Amino acid sequence: MSLEVAGAGAPQAQGKFLGILVCWVLGNGSLFAWNSMLTIEDYYSILFPTYHPTRVLTIAYQPFAFGITCILTYHEAKLNTRKRNLIGFALFLISSFALIMLDVGTKGRGGLGPFIGVCIISALFGTADASVQGGLVGDLSFMCPEFIQSFLAGLAASGVLTSALRLITKAAFENSQNGLRNGAILFFSITCFFELVCLLLYAYVFPKLPIVKYYRSKAAAEGSKTVASDLAAAGINNEQSIQAEEDPKKCDRLSTKELLIQNIDYAFDIFLIYVLTLSIFPGFLSEDTGAHSLGTWYALTLIAMYNVWDLIGRYLPLIKCIKLTSRKGLTGAILSRFLFIPAFYFTAKYGDQGYMIFLTSFLGLTNGFLTVCVLTEAPKGYKGPEQNALGNVLVVCLLGGIFSGVVLDWLWLIGKGW
Repeated sequence: MSLEVAGAGAPQAQGKFLGILVCWVLGNGSLFAWNSMLTIEDYYSILFPTYHPTRVLTIAYQPFAFGITCILTYHEAKLNTRKRNLIGFALFLISSFALIMLDVGTKGRGGLGPFIGVCIISALFGTADASVQGGLVGDLSFMCPEFIQSFLAGLAASGVLTSALRLITKAAFENSQNGLRNGAILFFSITCFFELVCLLLYAYVFPKLPIVKYYRSKAAAEGSKTVASDLAAAGINNEQSIQAEEDPKKCDRLSTKELLIQNIDYAFDIFLIYVLTLSIFPGFLSEDTGAHSLGTWYALTLIAMYNVWDLIGRYLPLIKCIKLTSRKGLTGAILSRFLFIPAFYFTAKYGDQGYMIFLTSFLGLTNGFLTVCVLTEAPKGYKGPEQNALGNVLVVCLLGGIFSGVVLDWLWLIGKGW
């Protein structure tokens, strides 16, 4: 099938707006369940007061997210991307429902047993994230830049939505018996519904958009094997992939190692962005900023402000005059963010809550802005299969940075009884 038939007219433009919207929702769903777990830290802190749930749950999550992503990236050229993403969203749905069942089954009691159960579910969230985030970033890397920008904005929007919902449910149930627990259960019920919506959108809506069929057909013509099931779901015979296999020149592509070497600065950049961010957020913000007039609302407010400005930062690169495209400029800006470490330390020790809210907002703004700049610039100039591979590699670096940042976050506890 020709590219023109796949899209009928101007395939690279048809369905673009709906595609951007679906990418935003899918990005939202990729982190909605995990952000839900982070956002109810006030409930888990009361339920498991001696286990540092915010930090421990993150430690349970990240090794699975990072390790499985590494494995999937190594085999990305042969993987069925459609099946990979569907399994990921299904696992998000099942794990979110399991959290509700665990809480109902234990009647909201704490203790080591229920905490281990929550840690196992956190690990399942990490496994689902490994399937979905790498698969979708790789898939969208060979489509128009607006798709991956919208997906990344959706990732940040999940934090904003979960924070807003948590504040609403906390306020609604604050004065009722078992209000904190009832709010948390309602919260995860909403999460289950949202993950189901994402599963259905990816399975039945996204693959049938003309613009998506166009880019996947183009990738198949360049030798990509990962899009075969997606094209079949859209009703397109994958003749171009067969022709590409018959013509070895069409299948020629840089290896994953070669792509990494050529883009080592981008890989280093995305790693450093998240090392810094996760060494501060959410553990330090939740446990180490002291007591203030906002009381139990203080940590929720800081997390909400981070998420809001992270989302805003992910839309700023749409303004071309302020988007960073220089590779050296990106690296310089990312290295300068390490000044946040002494800034947060002295603000927590000597500043009031207004300064901390401002600093947290700026942390989120720079995180979102620089993430989009790196992930939209890096794939330019490569063929579809290479862009897919590079997208997966950069997600490995991103998750590696998150994992390292989560580990470094424990250093804030030195001198505090640990």
